[in-house]
Amino acid sequence: MIPHILLEEIGVAYERVLVNTGEQANRDPAYLRLNPNGHVPVLTDTDSDTVLYETAAIALYLCDAHPHSALAPVLGTTERAQFYKWMMWLTNTLQAALIIYFYAHRWMDAGNDAGVAELKRNAEERIDSMLSQLDAEVARTGGPWFMGAEYTALDAYAFTLCRWTRNFDRTTPARDRSFLGPYLLRMLARTSVQRVLANEGLSSPYI
Repeated sequence: MIPHILLEEIGVAYERVLVNTGEQANRDPAYLRLNPNGHVPVLTDTDSDTVLYETAAIALYLCDAHPHSALAPVLGTTERAQFYKWMMWLTNTLQAALIIYFYAHRWMDAGNDAGVAELKRNAEERIDSMLSQLDAEVARTGGPWFMGAEYTALDAYAFTLCRWTRNFDRTTPARDRSFLGPYLLRMLARTSVQRVLANEGLSSPYI
């Protein structure tokens, strides 16, 4: 979803290719040549013969390949440094914890239901504090976007990861936080986000 939102913001033509992980299409030899880890997404830029995996890398590439879109602060500025920090935090800290929450069984022996439940509970507690940190950052910058007045690639990232919390019940989901809630509604109203939700065939609740 993150690269798709950015591509919609940039306004360039792109093709979406379904990788049906339910049918193990991500383990097909042809796909593994693109990403040996078998993960989604992969970006292939035929104009430059570039093949990239890892969502953050794709996002940064799109920012730099399309500077006119102003999806990242100017190179060498303090704002750019903060942009890098939050990009890495979103992918290495919040997203990593969310992956553990949703796929706790991957870290446990088969049949260890108690271990899975414990790991999910601990991950959710950590995610709770991370969402509080995000909420505080949106409050600090004053919005309307994550870094303040200017929309950046961080917004696609934050929106998507916050969306993953929509069905939380033990922890307050992002949409019910004081500053993240209104922020997510602003994101939801963007044309790029609406197009991606429609393209993906997603239904409410979106956040």
